[in-house]
Amino acid sequence: MLKITKGDWDGFFGLALNNFVNLLLIISLSQSVLGFSEEMIVYRVLPGMGFGLLFGNLFYAWQANNKAKKEGRIYTALPYGINIMPIFFYTFYILLPAQQIALSAGASKEEADTIAWMAGVLACLGSGLIELVGAWIAPTLRKITPRAALLSALAAVGLFFIGADYTFRAYAYPAIGLPTLFLTMYLLYGAVRVRWNLSGGLLVLIVGTAIAWITYALGMPSPVAHLAPSTLSMGFYLPLPYGLQALVEIQQMLAFAAIILPMGLINLLGSLQALESATAAGDDYETKSSLAVNGLGSILAGLFGSPYPTTIYIGHPGWKSLGAGPSYSLMNGILMAILCFTGTLGFLAQVIPIEAGMAILIWIGFTIGSQAFQAVPRAHAPAVIAGLIPGLGAFTALIVKRVLGSLDYGSESQPYTEGLLETLTLKGTLFAKGVFALEQGWLYASVILAAVMVAIIERKFSAMLLWLGAGGLLAMVGIVHHYKVLDTDITTGVGPAWPWVLGYGLTIGIILLVRYALVTGTVEGESDGDSNASKSET
Repeated sequence: MLKITKGDWDGFFGLALNNFVNLLLIISLSQSVLGFSEEMIVYRVLPGMGFGLLFGNLFYAWQANNKAKKEGRIYTALPYGINIMPIFFYTFYILLPAQQIALSAGASKEEADTIAWMAGVLACLGSGLIELVGAWIAPTLRKITPRAALLSALAAVGLFFIGADYTFRAYAYPAIGLPTLFLTMYLLYGAVRVRWNLSGGLLVLIVGTAIAWITYALGMPSPVAHLAPSTLSMGFYLPLPYGLQALVEIQQMLAFAAIILPMGLINLLGSLQALESATAAGDDYETKSSLAVNGLGSILAGLFGSPYPTTIYIGHPGWKSLGAGPSYSLMNGILMAILCFTGTLGFLAQVIPIEAGMAILIWIGFTIGSQAFQAVPRAHAPAVIAGLIPGLGAFTALIVKRVLGSLDYGSESQPYTEGLLETLTLKGTLFAKGVFALEQGWLYASVILAAVMVAIIERKFSAMLLWLGAGGLLAMVGIVHHYKVLDTDITTGVGPAWPWVLGYGLTIGIILLVRYALVTGTVEGESDGDSNASKSET
Protein backbone atom coordinates (compact mmCIF):
# COMPACT_ATOMS: atom_id res chain seq x y z
CA MET A 1 0.00 0.00 0.00
CA LEU A 2 1.28 3.43 -0.95
CA LYS A 3 2.17 5.82 1.84
CA ILE A 4 0.66 9.31 1.67
CA THR A 5 2.96 12.07 2.90
CA LYS A 6 2.49 15.81 3.36
CA GLY A 7 4.37 16.29 0.10
CA ASP A 8 1.84 14.05 -1.62
CA TRP A 9 -1.00 16.18 -0.32
CA ASP A 10 0.71 19.35 -1.53
CA GLY A 11 1.35 17.82 -4.96
CA PHE A 12 -2.16 16.41 -5.11
CA PHE A 13 -3.87 19.75 -4.52
CA GLY A 14 -1.70 21.46 -7.13
CA LEU A 15 -2.08 18.78 -9.80
CA ALA A 16 -5.78 18.26 -9.09
CA LEU A 17 -6.39 22.01 -9.32
CA ASN A 18 -4.67 22.10 -12.72
CA ASN A 19 -6.83 19.25 -14.01
CA PHE A 20 -9.93 20.75 -12.42
CA VAL A 21 -9.41 24.06 -14.24
CA ASN A 22 -9.00 22.28 -17.57
CA LEU A 23 -12.14 20.19 -16.98
CA LEU A 24 -14.06 23.40 -16.33
CA LEU A 25 -12.69 24.77 -19.60
CA ILE A 26 -13.90 21.67 -21.48
CA ILE A 27 -17.38 22.04 -20.03
CA SER A 28 -17.45 25.76 -20.82
CA LEU A 29 -16.41 25.30 -24.46
CA SER A 30 -18.72 22.31 -24.93
CA GLN A 31 -21.69 24.38 -23.81
CA SER A 32 -20.91 27.91 -24.99
CA VAL A 33 -19.12 27.24 -28.30
CA LEU A 34 -20.46 23.87 -29.43
CA GLY A 35 -23.82 23.92 -27.69
CA PHE A 36 -23.52 20.26 -26.70
CA SER A 37 -26.39 18.80 -24.72
CA GLU A 38 -26.06 17.85 -21.08
CA GLU A 39 -26.39 14.20 -22.13
CA MET A 40 -23.45 14.45 -24.53
CA ILE A 41 -21.22 15.99 -21.84
CA VAL A 42 -22.09 13.81 -18.84
CA TYR A 43 -22.50 10.48 -20.67
CA ARG A 44 -19.69 10.69 -23.22
CA VAL A 45 -17.15 13.50 -22.89
CA LEU A 46 -16.51 13.52 -19.12
CA PRO A 47 -16.58 9.74 -18.45
CA GLY A 48 -14.13 9.16 -21.31
CA MET A 49 -11.84 11.85 -19.93
CA GLY A 50 -12.14 10.45 -16.41
CA PHE A 51 -11.25 6.94 -17.60
CA GLY A 52 -8.15 8.16 -19.43
CA LEU A 53 -7.01 10.17 -16.40
CA LEU A 54 -7.53 7.24 -14.03
CA PHE A 55 -5.62 4.84 -16.29
CA GLY A 56 -2.61 7.12 -16.74
CA ASN A 57 -2.33 8.22 -13.13
CA LEU A 58 -2.54 4.61 -11.93
CA PHE A 59 0.35 3.61 -14.21
CA TYR A 60 2.62 6.54 -13.33
CA ALA A 61 1.97 6.05 -9.61
CA TRP A 62 2.91 2.36 -10.01
CA GLN A 63 5.97 3.30 -12.08
CA ALA A 64 7.25 5.73 -9.43
CA ASN A 65 6.57 3.29 -6.60
CA ASN A 66 8.41 0.52 -8.46
CA LYS A 67 11.45 2.77 -9.02
CA ALA A 68 11.37 3.86 -5.37
CA LYS A 69 11.44 0.25 -4.16
CA LYS A 70 14.36 -0.64 -6.42
CA GLU A 71 16.51 2.37 -5.49
CA GLY A 72 15.42 2.90 -1.88
CA ARG A 73 14.46 6.56 -2.25
CA ILE A 74 11.40 8.64 -3.08
CA TYR A 75 10.49 8.97 -6.74
CA THR A 76 7.98 11.64 -7.74
CA ALA A 77 5.44 10.25 -10.20
CA LEU A 78 5.21 11.90 -13.58
CA PRO A 79 2.29 14.35 -13.44
CA TYR A 80 -0.51 13.32 -15.78
CA GLY A 81 -3.57 15.19 -16.91
CA ILE A 82 -5.38 17.11 -19.64
CA ASN A 83 -3.35 18.93 -22.28
CA ILE A 84 -4.70 22.48 -22.55
CA MET A 85 -3.46 23.14 -26.11
CA PRO A 86 -5.56 20.42 -27.80
CA ILE A 87 -8.62 21.65 -25.87
CA PHE A 88 -8.51 24.89 -27.84
CA PHE A 89 -7.17 23.46 -31.10
CA TYR A 90 -9.60 20.55 -31.32
CA THR A 91 -12.60 22.64 -30.28
CA PHE A 92 -12.09 25.43 -32.81
CA TYR A 93 -10.36 23.58 -35.66
CA ILE A 94 -11.96 20.12 -35.58
CA LEU A 95 -15.20 19.92 -33.58
CA LEU A 96 -16.62 23.31 -34.55
CA PRO A 97 -15.81 23.03 -38.31
CA ALA A 98 -17.23 19.49 -38.41
CA GLN A 99 -20.38 20.72 -36.71
CA GLN A 100 -20.77 23.70 -39.08
CA ILE A 101 -20.21 21.52 -42.18
CA ALA A 102 -22.87 19.09 -40.98
CA LEU A 103 -25.36 21.89 -40.28
CA SER A 104 -24.76 23.46 -43.69
CA ALA A 105 -25.41 20.05 -45.28
CA GLY A 106 -28.86 19.97 -43.69
CA ALA A 107 -28.20 17.91 -40.57
CA SER A 108 -30.18 18.62 -37.42
CA LYS A 109 -28.42 20.18 -34.43
CA GLU A 110 -28.38 16.83 -32.64
CA GLU A 111 -26.93 15.07 -35.70
CA ALA A 112 -24.33 17.82 -36.18
CA ASP A 113 -23.31 17.56 -32.52
CA THR A 114 -22.79 13.82 -32.90
CA ILE A 115 -20.69 14.32 -36.03
CA ALA A 116 -18.59 16.98 -34.27
CA TRP A 117 -18.09 14.74 -31.25
CA MET A 118 -17.05 11.82 -33.49
CA ALA A 119 -14.52 14.07 -35.28
CA GLY A 120 -13.06 15.02 -31.90
CA VAL A 121 -12.87 11.40 -30.77
CA LEU A 122 -11.01 10.48 -33.96
CA ALA A 123 -8.61 13.36 -33.34
CA CYS A 124 -8.01 12.08 -29.81
CA LEU A 125 -7.41 8.56 -31.12
CA GLY A 126 -5.08 9.88 -33.84
CA SER A 127 -3.07 11.88 -31.34
CA GLY A 128 -2.76 8.86 -29.06
CA LEU A 129 -1.63 6.63 -31.95
CA ILE A 130 1.06 9.15 -32.95
CA GLU A 131 2.35 9.24 -29.37
CA LEU A 132 2.20 5.45 -29.04
CA VAL A 133 4.15 4.83 -32.25
CA GLY A 134 6.45 7.77 -31.51
CA ALA A 135 7.50 6.13 -28.23
CA TRP A 136 9.87 3.91 -30.24
CA ILE A 137 11.66 6.82 -31.96
CA ALA A 138 11.58 9.29 -29.06
CA PRO A 139 14.61 7.77 -27.23
CA THR A 140 16.75 8.52 -30.28
CA LEU A 141 15.38 12.07 -30.44
CA ARG A 142 16.17 12.47 -26.75
CA LYS A 143 19.78 11.39 -27.28
CA ILE A 144 20.52 13.74 -30.17
CA THR A 145 18.62 16.79 -28.85
CA PRO A 146 20.52 19.02 -26.38
CA ARG A 147 18.96 19.37 -22.96
CA ALA A 148 18.91 23.16 -23.35
CA ALA A 149 16.74 22.74 -26.47
CA LEU A 150 14.23 20.52 -24.67
CA LEU A 151 14.05 22.52 -21.45
CA SER A 152 13.92 26.00 -23.01
CA ALA A 153 10.75 25.15 -24.94
CA LEU A 154 9.27 23.78 -21.74
CA ALA A 155 10.34 26.91 -19.87
CA ALA A 156 8.45 29.04 -22.40
CA VAL A 157 5.25 27.22 -21.48
CA GLY A 158 5.94 27.74 -17.79
CA LEU A 159 6.97 31.39 -18.01
CA PHE A 160 4.47 32.72 -20.54
CA PHE A 161 1.39 30.50 -20.94
CA ILE A 162 1.22 29.60 -17.24
CA GLY A 163 3.27 32.05 -15.17
CA ALA A 164 2.59 35.29 -17.03
CA ASP A 165 -0.99 34.55 -18.10
CA TYR A 166 -2.17 33.64 -14.61
CA THR A 167 -0.16 36.48 -13.04
CA PHE A 168 -2.05 38.93 -15.28
CA ARG A 169 -5.25 37.33 -14.01
CA ALA A 170 -4.07 37.64 -10.41
CA TYR A 171 -3.50 41.39 -10.78
CA ALA A 172 -6.94 41.78 -12.36
CA TYR A 173 -8.44 40.76 -8.99
CA PRO A 174 -5.79 42.11 -6.55
CA ALA A 175 -7.79 41.45 -3.38
CA ILE A 176 -7.72 37.72 -4.22
CA GLY A 177 -4.83 37.37 -6.63
CA LEU A 178 -2.09 39.11 -4.65
CA PRO A 179 -2.68 37.44 -1.24
CA THR A 180 -2.89 33.97 -2.81
CA LEU A 181 0.10 34.62 -5.08
CA PHE A 182 2.49 35.76 -2.36
CA LEU A 183 1.12 33.29 0.18
CA THR A 184 1.88 30.50 -2.28
CA MET A 185 5.41 31.77 -2.88
CA TYR A 186 5.98 32.14 0.88
CA LEU A 187 4.73 28.64 1.68
CA LEU A 188 6.46 26.83 -1.20
CA TYR A 189 9.66 28.72 -1.95
CA GLY A 190 10.04 29.71 1.71
CA ALA A 191 9.87 26.03 2.70
CA VAL A 192 7.95 26.82 5.89
CA ARG A 193 6.05 24.35 8.04
CA VAL A 194 2.33 24.86 8.61
CA ARG A 195 0.58 23.95 11.86
CA TRP A 196 -1.32 20.65 11.90
CA ASN A 197 0.71 19.52 8.88
CA LEU A 198 -1.79 21.35 6.67
CA SER A 199 -1.10 21.23 2.92
CA GLY A 200 0.07 24.56 1.51
CA GLY A 201 -2.03 24.04 -1.62
CA LEU A 202 -5.16 23.40 0.43
CA LEU A 203 -4.50 26.44 2.63
CA VAL A 204 -4.15 28.69 -0.44
CA LEU A 205 -7.38 27.31 -1.92
CA ILE A 206 -9.29 27.91 1.33
CA VAL A 207 -7.95 31.45 1.68
CA GLY A 208 -8.63 32.29 -1.96
CA THR A 209 -12.18 30.94 -1.92
CA ALA A 210 -12.98 32.75 1.34
CA ILE A 211 -11.69 36.10 0.03
CA ALA A 212 -13.57 35.64 -3.25
CA TRP A 213 -16.91 35.17 -1.49
CA ILE A 214 -16.27 37.86 1.14
CA THR A 215 -15.37 40.48 -1.48
CA TYR A 216 -18.44 39.46 -3.48
CA ALA A 217 -20.67 39.88 -0.41
CA LEU A 218 -19.18 43.34 0.19
CA GLY A 219 -19.93 44.40 -3.37
CA MET A 220 -16.25 44.51 -4.41
CA PRO A 221 -14.93 43.15 -7.75
CA SER A 222 -14.87 39.38 -7.45
CA PRO A 223 -14.75 36.48 -9.92
CA VAL A 224 -17.68 34.97 -8.03
CA ALA A 225 -19.90 37.42 -9.90
CA HIS A 226 -18.99 35.68 -13.15
CA LEU A 227 -19.60 32.10 -12.02
CA ALA A 228 -22.28 30.74 -14.33
CA PRO A 229 -24.92 28.36 -12.94
CA SER A 230 -24.30 24.78 -14.03
CA THR A 231 -26.82 22.68 -15.94
CA LEU A 232 -24.99 19.40 -15.29
CA SER A 233 -27.00 16.92 -13.24
CA MET A 234 -25.56 14.94 -10.35
CA GLY A 235 -25.62 11.21 -10.91
CA PHE A 236 -23.41 8.25 -11.75
CA TYR A 237 -22.20 7.98 -15.33
CA LEU A 238 -20.20 4.85 -16.11
CA PRO A 239 -17.58 5.12 -18.87
CA LEU A 240 -18.77 3.07 -21.82
CA PRO A 241 -17.00 2.53 -25.20
CA TYR A 242 -19.03 5.18 -27.02
CA GLY A 243 -15.93 6.08 -29.02
CA LEU A 244 -16.28 2.91 -31.08
CA GLN A 245 -19.18 4.68 -32.80
CA ALA A 246 -16.73 7.21 -34.25
CA LEU A 247 -14.73 4.53 -36.08
CA VAL A 248 -17.47 4.32 -38.75
CA GLU A 249 -16.35 7.84 -39.77
CA ILE A 250 -12.65 7.01 -39.87
CA GLN A 251 -12.16 9.01 -43.09
CA GLN A 252 -12.65 12.17 -41.01
CA MET A 253 -9.23 11.50 -39.47
CA LEU A 254 -7.70 12.17 -42.88
CA ALA A 255 -9.87 15.25 -43.37
CA PHE A 256 -8.42 16.82 -40.21
CA ALA A 257 -4.91 15.38 -40.56
CA ALA A 258 -3.48 18.89 -40.86
CA ILE A 259 -4.49 19.49 -37.24
CA ILE A 260 -4.18 15.96 -35.80
CA LEU A 261 -0.63 15.27 -37.06
CA PRO A 262 1.01 18.47 -35.80
CA MET A 263 -0.85 18.28 -32.47
CA GLY A 264 0.11 14.62 -32.05
CA LEU A 265 3.75 15.47 -32.73
CA ILE A 266 3.58 18.46 -30.39
CA ASN A 267 2.11 16.23 -27.66
CA LEU A 268 4.92 13.72 -28.27
CA LEU A 269 7.58 16.41 -28.10
CA GLY A 270 5.99 17.97 -25.02
CA SER A 271 5.93 14.58 -23.27
CA LEU A 272 9.58 14.04 -24.20
CA GLN A 273 10.42 17.44 -22.75
CA ALA A 274 8.53 16.56 -19.56
CA LEU A 275 10.60 13.38 -19.24
CA GLU A 276 13.81 15.36 -19.72
CA SER A 277 12.57 17.78 -17.06
CA ALA A 278 12.03 14.89 -14.64
CA THR A 279 15.50 13.51 -15.38
CA ALA A 280 17.04 16.91 -14.76
CA ALA A 281 15.25 16.96 -11.40
CA GLY A 282 16.75 13.59 -10.46
CA ASP A 283 14.01 11.11 -11.45
CA ASP A 284 15.08 9.22 -14.58
CA TYR A 285 12.19 7.25 -16.10
CA GLU A 286 12.39 4.83 -19.02
CA THR A 287 11.43 6.76 -22.14
CA LYS A 288 9.72 4.13 -24.27
CA SER A 289 7.28 2.75 -21.69
CA SER A 290 6.47 6.20 -20.30
CA LEU A 291 5.56 7.58 -23.72
CA ALA A 292 3.77 4.42 -24.85
CA VAL A 293 1.42 4.50 -21.85
CA ASN A 294 0.97 8.22 -22.42
CA GLY A 295 -0.32 7.52 -25.94
CA LEU A 296 -2.38 4.56 -24.76
CA GLY A 297 -4.11 6.81 -22.21
CA SER A 298 -5.33 9.11 -24.99
CA ILE A 299 -6.47 6.13 -27.05
CA LEU A 300 -8.51 4.77 -24.14
CA ALA A 301 -9.95 8.21 -23.38
CA GLY A 302 -11.06 8.46 -27.02
CA LEU A 303 -12.52 4.96 -27.12
CA PHE A 304 -14.60 5.81 -24.06
CA GLY A 305 -15.89 9.04 -25.58
CA SER A 306 -13.42 11.88 -24.92
CA PRO A 307 -12.61 14.21 -27.83
CA TYR A 308 -9.54 15.53 -25.98
CA PRO A 309 -6.26 13.67 -25.34
CA THR A 310 -4.53 13.23 -22.00
CA THR A 311 -0.80 13.63 -21.52
CA ILE A 312 2.23 13.68 -19.22
CA TYR A 313 2.28 17.13 -17.66
CA ILE A 314 5.09 19.58 -17.33
CA GLY A 315 5.74 20.53 -13.70
CA HIS A 316 7.49 17.46 -12.27
CA PRO A 317 10.28 19.56 -10.64
CA GLY A 318 7.68 21.56 -8.74
CA TRP A 319 5.97 18.52 -7.27
CA LYS A 320 9.33 16.92 -6.48
CA SER A 321 10.46 20.01 -4.59
CA LEU A 322 7.34 19.62 -2.42
CA GLY A 323 8.29 16.05 -1.55
CA ALA A 324 5.51 14.40 -3.55
CA GLY A 325 5.98 10.70 -4.30
CA PRO A 326 3.80 8.15 -6.12
CA SER A 327 0.65 8.71 -4.06
CA TYR A 328 -0.16 12.23 -5.24
CA SER A 329 -0.67 10.88 -8.78
CA LEU A 330 -2.88 8.04 -7.56
CA MET A 331 -5.06 10.44 -5.56
CA ASN A 332 -5.34 12.78 -8.53
CA GLY A 333 -6.52 9.99 -10.83
CA ILE A 334 -9.13 8.76 -8.36
CA LEU A 335 -10.49 12.26 -7.68
CA MET A 336 -10.69 13.18 -11.37
CA ALA A 337 -12.50 9.92 -12.11
CA ILE A 338 -15.03 10.60 -9.34
CA LEU A 339 -15.63 14.16 -10.59
CA CYS A 340 -16.09 12.97 -14.17
CA PHE A 341 -18.24 9.94 -13.31
CA THR A 342 -20.65 11.78 -10.96
CA GLY A 343 -21.30 15.19 -12.52
CA THR A 344 -20.08 17.03 -9.40
CA LEU A 345 -17.91 19.34 -11.53
CA GLY A 346 -20.89 21.59 -12.14
CA PHE A 347 -21.49 22.08 -8.41
CA LEU A 348 -17.82 22.78 -7.61
CA ALA A 349 -17.59 25.26 -10.47
CA GLN A 350 -20.26 27.37 -8.75
CA VAL A 351 -18.36 27.44 -5.45
CA ILE A 352 -14.63 27.63 -6.27
CA PRO A 353 -13.47 30.29 -8.77
CA ILE A 354 -10.28 29.57 -10.68
CA GLU A 355 -8.68 32.65 -9.16
CA ALA A 356 -8.84 31.07 -5.69
CA GLY A 357 -6.13 28.52 -6.41
CA MET A 358 -4.39 29.50 -9.61
CA ALA A 359 -1.33 30.80 -7.73
CA ILE A 360 -0.20 27.16 -7.48
CA LEU A 361 -0.02 27.14 -11.28
CA ILE A 362 2.02 30.37 -11.26
CA TRP A 363 4.49 28.73 -8.87
CA ILE A 364 4.76 25.74 -11.19
CA GLY A 365 5.44 28.10 -14.11
CA PHE A 366 8.22 29.84 -12.19
CA THR A 367 9.78 26.53 -11.16
CA ILE A 368 9.80 25.16 -14.70
CA GLY A 369 11.29 28.37 -16.05
CA SER A 370 14.05 28.31 -13.44
CA GLN A 371 14.97 24.71 -14.20
CA ALA A 372 15.86 25.50 -17.81
CA PHE A 373 18.77 27.61 -16.53
CA GLN A 374 19.69 25.50 -13.51
CA ALA A 375 19.89 22.08 -15.20
CA VAL A 376 22.11 22.96 -18.18
CA PRO A 377 25.78 23.99 -18.40
CA ARG A 378 26.24 27.70 -17.70
CA ALA A 379 27.67 28.21 -21.19
CA HIS A 380 24.32 27.11 -22.66
CA ALA A 381 22.34 29.93 -21.05
CA PRO A 382 22.21 31.94 -24.33
CA ALA A 383 20.72 28.85 -26.02
CA VAL A 384 17.99 28.67 -23.35
CA ILE A 385 17.17 32.34 -23.90
CA ALA A 386 17.05 31.83 -27.67
CA GLY A 387 14.66 28.91 -27.18
CA LEU A 388 12.30 31.11 -25.18
CA ILE A 389 11.70 33.52 -28.07
CA PRO A 390 9.36 31.33 -30.19
CA GLY A 391 7.26 30.69 -27.06
CA LEU A 392 7.14 34.43 -26.46
CA GLY A 393 5.99 34.85 -30.06
CA ALA A 394 3.23 32.28 -29.58
CA PHE A 395 2.12 33.97 -26.35
CA THR A 396 2.13 37.37 -28.07
CA ALA A 397 -0.02 35.93 -30.86
CA LEU A 398 -2.46 34.64 -28.25
CA ILE A 399 -2.70 38.07 -26.62
CA VAL A 400 -3.16 39.78 -30.01
CA LYS A 401 -5.97 37.37 -30.92
CA ARG A 402 -7.67 38.01 -27.60
CA VAL A 403 -7.50 41.76 -28.14
CA LEU A 404 -8.73 41.54 -31.74
CA GLY A 405 -11.51 39.20 -30.68
CA SER A 406 -12.68 41.68 -28.06
CA LEU A 407 -12.85 44.29 -30.86
CA ASP A 408 -15.13 41.92 -32.82
CA TYR A 409 -12.55 40.82 -35.37
CA GLY A 410 -13.31 37.41 -36.78
CA SER A 411 -16.99 38.28 -37.24
CA GLU A 412 -18.82 38.78 -40.53
CA SER A 413 -18.59 42.55 -40.13
CA GLN A 414 -14.84 42.54 -39.37
CA PRO A 415 -13.14 39.45 -40.80
CA TYR A 416 -9.43 38.79 -40.47
CA THR A 417 -7.50 39.84 -43.60
CA GLU A 418 -3.91 40.01 -44.82
CA GLY A 419 -4.29 43.79 -44.70
CA LEU A 420 -4.83 43.55 -40.94
CA LEU A 421 -1.38 42.02 -40.52
CA GLU A 422 0.12 44.77 -42.67
CA THR A 423 -1.57 47.37 -40.49
CA LEU A 424 -0.31 45.76 -37.28
CA THR A 425 3.20 45.65 -38.72
CA LEU A 426 3.41 49.07 -40.32
CA LYS A 427 1.38 51.17 -37.89
CA GLY A 428 1.67 49.20 -34.68
CA THR A 429 5.32 48.16 -35.04
CA LEU A 430 4.31 44.66 -33.90
CA PHE A 431 5.86 42.79 -36.85
CA ALA A 432 2.74 40.64 -36.79
CA LYS A 433 3.84 38.38 -39.65
CA GLY A 434 6.89 37.34 -37.66
CA VAL A 435 4.79 36.79 -34.54
CA PHE A 436 2.30 34.51 -36.32
CA ALA A 437 5.08 32.72 -38.21
CA LEU A 438 6.70 31.85 -34.87
CA GLU A 439 3.36 30.82 -33.39
CA GLN A 440 2.92 27.97 -35.86
CA GLY A 441 4.80 24.93 -34.57
CA TRP A 442 6.55 27.10 -32.00
CA LEU A 443 7.68 24.14 -29.87
CA TYR A 444 9.66 22.84 -32.83
CA ALA A 445 10.97 26.31 -33.68
CA SER A 446 12.12 26.64 -30.07
CA VAL A 447 14.00 23.34 -30.16
CA ILE A 448 15.62 24.22 -33.51
CA LEU A 449 16.75 27.67 -32.38
CA ALA A 450 18.13 26.46 -29.05
CA ALA A 451 19.82 23.42 -30.62
CA VAL A 452 21.53 25.59 -33.25
CA MET A 453 22.79 27.83 -30.45
CA VAL A 454 24.13 24.86 -28.46
CA ALA A 455 25.92 23.56 -31.56
CA ILE A 456 27.50 26.99 -32.08
CA ILE A 457 28.57 27.22 -28.43
CA GLU A 458 29.95 23.65 -28.55
CA ARG A 459 31.67 24.43 -31.89
CA LYS A 460 29.93 21.51 -33.59
CA PHE A 461 29.72 22.83 -37.13
CA SER A 462 28.07 19.78 -38.69
CA ALA A 463 25.43 19.62 -35.95
CA MET A 464 24.63 23.30 -36.51
CA LEU A 465 24.04 22.70 -40.23
CA LEU A 466 21.92 19.62 -39.53
CA TRP A 467 19.67 21.52 -37.12
CA LEU A 468 19.31 24.41 -39.60
CA GLY A 469 18.44 21.84 -42.26
CA ALA A 470 15.86 20.32 -39.94
CA GLY A 471 14.29 23.77 -39.55
CA GLY A 472 14.11 24.17 -43.32
CA LEU A 473 12.62 20.69 -43.72
CA LEU A 474 9.94 21.34 -41.10
CA ALA A 475 9.09 24.61 -42.83
CA MET A 476 8.93 22.82 -46.19
CA VAL A 477 6.30 20.35 -44.93
CA GLY A 478 4.36 23.11 -43.15
CA ILE A 479 4.89 22.03 -39.56
CA VAL A 480 6.52 25.34 -38.62
CA HIS A 481 6.02 28.95 -39.71
CA HIS A 482 3.15 28.34 -42.17
CA TYR A 483 0.08 30.30 -41.11
CA LYS A 484 -3.16 31.05 -42.90
CA VAL A 485 -5.40 34.09 -42.57
CA LEU A 486 -9.05 33.02 -42.45
CA ASP A 487 -12.18 35.09 -41.98
CA THR A 488 -12.46 33.88 -38.40
CA ASP A 489 -8.84 33.49 -37.29
CA ILE A 490 -5.14 33.38 -38.10
CA THR A 491 -4.26 29.75 -37.83
CA THR A 492 -2.00 27.00 -39.09
CA GLY A 493 -2.00 26.34 -42.81
CA VAL A 494 -1.17 23.38 -45.01
CA GLY A 495 1.76 23.40 -47.37
CA PRO A 496 5.34 24.68 -47.59
CA ALA A 497 6.34 27.92 -45.86
CA TRP A 498 8.57 28.92 -48.76
CA PRO A 499 9.88 32.27 -47.43
CA TRP A 500 11.22 30.53 -44.32
CA VAL A 501 12.54 27.57 -46.34
CA LEU A 502 14.49 30.14 -48.33
CA GLY A 503 15.66 31.79 -45.12
CA TYR A 504 17.01 28.55 -43.67
CA GLY A 505 18.60 27.65 -47.02
CA LEU A 506 20.34 30.99 -47.38
CA THR A 507 21.58 30.72 -43.80
CA ILE A 508 23.21 27.36 -44.52
CA GLY A 509 24.74 28.60 -47.77
CA ILE A 510 26.14 31.81 -46.32
CA ILE A 511 27.58 30.09 -43.24
CA LEU A 512 29.26 27.48 -45.45
CA LEU A 513 30.73 30.25 -47.59
CA VAL A 514 32.01 32.16 -44.57
CA ARG A 515 33.30 29.01 -42.91
CA TYR A 516 35.42 27.86 -45.85
CA ALA A 517 36.32 31.22 -47.37
CA LEU A 518 36.90 33.51 -44.42
CA VAL A 519 37.21 31.64 -41.11
CA THR A 520 40.78 30.84 -40.10
CA GLY A 521 40.12 29.22 -36.72
CA THR A 522 38.47 29.75 -33.34
CA VAL A 523 39.47 32.37 -30.80
CA GLU A 524 41.32 29.76 -28.73
CA GLY A 525 42.88 28.33 -31.86
CA GLU A 526 40.98 25.05 -31.59
CA SER A 527 39.38 23.37 -34.57
CA ASP A 528 35.63 23.14 -34.90
CA GLY A 529 34.10 20.12 -33.25
CA ASP A 530 37.27 19.27 -31.32
CA SER A 531 36.87 21.60 -28.37
CA ASN A 532 35.86 20.10 -25.06
CA ALA A 533 34.69 23.43 -23.71
CA SER A 534 31.12 23.48 -22.49
CA LYS A 535 30.47 19.94 -23.72
CA SER A 536 29.48 18.50 -20.40
CA GLU A 537 25.79 17.84 -19.82
CA THR A 538 24.46 18.11 -16.30
